[in-house]
Amino acid sequence: MPALCHRPDGLASLYLMRSADALASTTATYAIPLLVLITTGSTALTGLAFLLEWTPRLGAFTFAGALSDRFGAGRVFRCTNFFRATVVGLAAALLTALPSAGTATTTIVLAFGGVSGLLAEVSFVAVETLGAEAGRHLGDRAHRVQAAQTGIDQGAVLLGPLLGGVLLLAGPGVLLAVVALLAMTAAAATQDDAVPANRHRAPSSLLTGWRTLRGTPALAWLIGGLAASNLASGVLQAAAPITVIHRFHYSTADVGAVWSAAAVASLLAVIAARRAIDRWSVWPVGAVTAGVSTVACLGVALAPGFAAYTGAVAALMAAEGALTVVLRTLRARLIPATAFGSTLAVTIILVLLPLPVAGALVAAVPAAGLPHLLLACAVLQGLVLTACFHGLRRHRTVCEPAPSKVIAARRAEPIQPADAP
Repeated sequence: MPALCHRPDGLASLYLMRSADALASTTATYAIPLLVLITTGSTALTGLAFLLEWTPRLGAFTFAGALSDRFGAGRVFRCTNFFRATVVGLAAALLTALPSAGTATTTIVLAFGGVSGLLAEVSFVAVETLGAEAGRHLGDRAHRVQAAQTGIDQGAVLLGPLLGGVLLLAGPGVLLAVVALLAMTAAAATQDDAVPANRHRAPSSLLTGWRTLRGTPALAWLIGGLAASNLASGVLQAAAPITVIHRFHYSTADVGAVWSAAAVASLLAVIAARRAIDRWSVWPVGAVTAGVSTVACLGVALAPGFAAYTGAVAALMAAEGALTVVLRTLRARLIPATAFGSTLAVTIILVLLPLPVAGALVAAVPAAGLPHLLLACAVLQGLVLTACFHGLRRHRTVCEPAPSKVIAARRAEPIQPADAP
């Protein structure tokens, strides 16, 4: 992996890997429920497809980190995407041979959705591990890697649904062929020296990750802040269709327009966050974006009309995008390299837990009470983020970046006398 980070084309290869992998994952994620709806016409089976796709995703985190720690993130990433391309190709062949509708076709699509979701998270943990290692070699410029990766993810979220919908118009076979091509591109872009050379690794498991988290107070504060942000954004996402359609009396197309505007705002904020951290460092940018995120969440809860609501959602997602760069940069610094994958998996599980809680809260609260729920989430988010940054500043020493290994190596080179050969 060090060679991958030092070569001029190393980060370009990493970004190509992540772009192809993220686009394959988001395209499949959004297209599979549509594919089920097209082939069955059943909304119940469409909901089941979403469930079967996300349940293995959560289960994947129980072993994805251990795989990356034990066998090397580069090797795991390559093998996962090769396997995904094979599975997609097999599914495409079966769907071509089978009737366009029927029990067998539905079973194939549902099974493909489950396997695709699991493989997506395994490859995500692997490429996230590679990105963290690249950031360590850049020292105080590590946030640039995190900003680029966050921007790639946001771009994939924006393009994935559009690409999936367009490809489905051409047929399921075309959709699956493109997903397979993206997976093969991600696998082929993985360089041989992306496999870590260190063979003496600590035992890797969720228990190892949990012990690492408990032994790193700054990391625990950070995960608390991420979880609070996810609870607020989860409630917002779950409540958005109800708010737009029932409260403001707009259409489902307008719900999509709200999220499209939010995705663009978030992508622009990620780009701006990198420049801001270059100029003012992580801490001021983190404090400002945390404050903006809290105020924007309050704005969403108190928005008097659809235009104000759309603007507040876009501001909230923009602040969340910039805050994600800050928090991911700090997370990459705090998790030790020897057990990065397993610790990352534990942190992801903890950060994702508020999402089903958000869904349960929205289900339990009547539509008229959703603004009050969002208001409570905004206040909670503000309090937790304030405590998070206060706790992180108490452990500021461990949060500071190590000097760039490239720069350190250059400084260590002896100065040659002027008349040296």
